Amino acid sequence: MIGDLFHKAYIVFAVLFFFGASVFVHEYGHFWMARLRKMVVLGFSIGFGPKIVGWMDRHGVEWAVRWIPAGGFVKLPQMLTSEAIEGSADPAIAPASPVSRIWVALAGPAMNLLFALAIASVIWWVGLPVPVNPPIIGYVEPDSAEARMGIREGDRIVRVDGKTVKRWQDVQRFTVLARSQTIPVEIARGESVSNYVLTATVNPTFGLKLLNLDPKDHPVIMDLSSGGAAQEAGLAVNDQFVSFGGVPVVGQAQLVDLIRARKDQPARVEVQRGPQRLAFTVTPRIDPATGVGRIGVTISPSRVLTYQLQRPGPTPWEQISGVVIQMGELVGALAHSKETGVSAKDMSGPVGIFGKLAADVNADIRLALSFLVMLNINLAIINLLPIPVLDGGHITMALYELITRRRVAPRFQEIATSAFAVVLLSFMAYVSFFDVVKRGPLFKAMFRQETVIENSVPQTPAP
Repeated sequence: MIGDLFHKAYIVFAVLFFFGASVFVHEYGHFWMARLRKMVVLGFSIGFGPKIVGWMDRHGVEWAVRWIPAGGFVKLPQMLTSEAIEGSADPAIAPASPVSRIWVALAGPAMNLLFALAIASVIWWVGLPVPVNPPIIGYVEPDSAEARMGIREGDRIVRVDGKTVKRWQDVQRFTVLARSQTIPVEIARGESVSNYVLTATVNPTFGLKLLNLDPKDHPVIMDLSSGGAAQEAGLAVNDQFVSFGGVPVVGQAQLVDLIRARKDQPARVEVQRGPQRLAFTVTPRIDPATGVGRIGVTISPSRVLTYQLQRPGPTPWEQISGVVIQMGELVGALAHSKETGVSAKDMSGPVGIFGKLAADVNADIRLALSFLVMLNINLAIINLLPIPVLDGGHITMALYELITRRRVAPRFQEIATSAFAVVLLSFMAYVSFFDVVKRGPLFKAMFRQETVIENSVPQTPAP
């Protein structure tokens, strides 16, 4: 019990430390460059809203940690920022030159990129756990379109939408990002490779389109409904399904189909519980809303997440370029939302970031470091967008002043910055709502999964 409390406290501390460090280095870039350019610095805050703690240093700078962990700011009255965000400033303080404002605005994203490079270099040295989840197909429903095409259990997916896949996560990602519901898929059986055009459907749990194919695995119980048929029969969290109604279980979708088909009919269920193979009798109950059988469980494809340690890890360039490529894929998917089905609600805000970071810390600290590389590159690129309240907005207005020799009206700056701050915070609240409602159970399931890191042979350069 005490050990569990210490572990949870460690996760909370690590998440706050990592996220806070990413915000700190960004804001410190602004702070350091402002000092270098001899600008007036009045405050340095991590977070927004009321102060949790604050103090004044000998240079008259107020340092503070605030309650809303959605970023931070350095109070620079010469940057012509929003009074609503940073408070009023002395009108006697003259604005800084456009060149100084550009340098200060660039310094924040630059620090995030340097921080990402430093973390990527550490990962390159200590190694990175890579998921071992081969794209091997499990159960294929006999009457499905995929079965009629000739796809069978044990087949291996080679390409999805023209992109090579190495693990099942790639299959899901490329399916989600595809700009059509019908997707070209290459599938191998032995040495023979066949080409198919498969139709993806929207998964109700993820809200994103997936292929009607499962990996070959034994689903595991991640949660039990109180008073549900499974709980009353004696099933427990972490039980791994082996068979249901005499049918071997090889995939999540197959198990769901078996349960739905046995409504109000007793079924013999075999599960693996640790070293024991146990048998129970479960009677699925009819769900009044849908009319299908349910036993009251939340299942996951696997109880154990297996990783193989790649050491040395991918080079810093491979890590950073990989993040940039994924960001480009996401932007493309959002730009073609009607075709891909990907929209703003599928993005993550602070809640989703904290949840993913916490799950990675819980699994392996090196996975959390890899997530930090992605987070910092995202912070750098997003902050360079030419939007008021972001660094790119400051750069755009300073460039306007340089080109036209006219200052942006302070009143316009105030209104634009405040308005976009409201829009940005509203967007964060919007995506965080879906983080809680849609992805909350997934984060909960991630915490209950075990992680196994297998050591690999150190990589050596090819001769």
